[in-house]
Amino acid sequence: MRAWFISGVMTLLPMMVVAQGLPAPAAIDAEVRQAMATTGAKGLAIAVIDDGKVDYVQAYGVRNVKGDPLTVDTVMYGASLTKSVFGYLVMQQVEKKTMALDASIADYLPQPLTSYHTPDIINRYADWSGLDARWRKLTPRILLNHGSGFSNFGFLEPDGKLKFHFDPGTRYAYSGDGLITLQFVMETGLGIDVGQAANAVFMKLGMKRTSLIWRSDFATNLADGWDAEGKVEPHDERSKVRAAGSMDTTITDFAAFAAAYVRGDGLSPAGRAELVRPQLPITTKSQFNSLQAELPIDQRRKDLAAGLGVIVFEGPQGRGFYKGGHNDTTGNTWVCVDKSKRCVVILSNDVRAEKAFPRLVKFVLGDTGVPYDWEYGFTPVQP
Repeated sequence: MRAWFISGVMTLLPMMVVAQGLPAPAAIDAEVRQAMATTGAKGLAIAVIDDGKVDYVQAYGVRNVKGDPLTVDTVMYGASLTKSVFGYLVMQQVEKKTMALDASIADYLPQPLTSYHTPDIINRYADWSGLDARWRKLTPRILLNHGSGFSNFGFLEPDGKLKFHFDPGTRYAYSGDGLITLQFVMETGLGIDVGQAANAVFMKLGMKRTSLIWRSDFATNLADGWDAEGKVEPHDERSKVRAAGSMDTTITDFAAFAAAYVRGDGLSPAGRAELVRPQLPITTKSQFNSLQAELPIDQRRKDLAAGLGVIVFEGPQGRGFYKGGHNDTTGNTWVCVDKSKRCVVILSNDVRAEKAFPRLVKFVLGDTGVPYDWEYGFTPVQP
C-alpha cells in the first residue's frame, strides 16, 4: 500500500498500477473526432507527452466561423492554465532566493497591502482596502495553493472589495485574486515584471506564439470561441498581464511547457517536487462555487489536495497533477502522471468539448484518477 501524508495524517492508498502503452496516433484521432461529434465541439487540439518528451500533437476542426482550420500553431486562450505557469515562475524566484514561500507578503511591500486601492491599481489588480490585519498572514505558498480566504474575484463581493471569508491557510477555496495578489507583490514590492519573466521561459522553451499579454502577430492564426449554446465569440485581446488567466498559447507551445515542467527543467529536483506536493487538503464537494461549505470530515476525499498552481491527486498509476482552464467559450485540461512523466494536454475553443475531457484523458493515459467529478460536477460523455 502507498502512504500519502496530508497535514500530518497518513492515508493508505492502492498499489500503483504499471502504465500501459499509449494509443497509436490514428486511434487518438478517431477518439477525438468521435468526442467532437458527440459534444458538437467545433475545434480541439491535443498533445501527448511520454517520459517527459512530446510524443504527439494534433489539431482538429475549425478556429472561426469562416471555417478556417484549427492548426497546431493556432493561438488559443490558455485561461487558468496560466496559473500553473505562474506557479512555475514563482518557484524559480524562490530558488533564486528573491522570495520565500513562507514569508509574509508584508516583508516585500513598501506599504501595507490595504493602502493599494487607487483606480489604476484596481483596473489591473484588485481592491484590498477592505482587508483586516490578517493580510499579513498571507504568504506566496498560501496565495498559490488557494488558501487566501478570498472569493474567486473581488468584483464578486457586494462592495467590490476583497475580504477574508476564513483565516488564511486554514482551508482551500479557489481564488484568482489570490494569485493576482501575489503578482502584485512581485511587481510592486520586488520589481519583477511577471510578463517579462514568463517571456524568458517561453523563449527558452521555443514557445514562439505564447504570451501573458496580447500580441498583434497572433491575429494571423487565431481561434475564436463557441459557447454552450453554440454562439461564436471573437478572441479577447487581453491588454494586461494577469497571473490568474491572461495567457494565449498554442497546443505546440503548451506541449513544450508541459514536457519541460514534468521533467523539472529550470528547477532543482526539490523545487519541482514542491510544485506537485500535496500542500493543502481539499475539503469541498466540488471546485465551484469556491466558498461552499466544507464537507464533514468522513466525507472528504483523501486523494485530493492543492499543489502550487496545480491540483494534486493520487490514483491507480500513483501521484498525478492537473490544471483546467475555462471560460464561456474555452475548455482546457492538462493532466500528468508523475512517475511515468506522461501527460495529455487538451485545448478547445468550444466550451462544449469539456464534457468529453474525462473520456479522452482516460483513453490516452488510462485510468489516472484525475478528479473531474470534483472539477466539473458532471457525468463524462460516453462513446
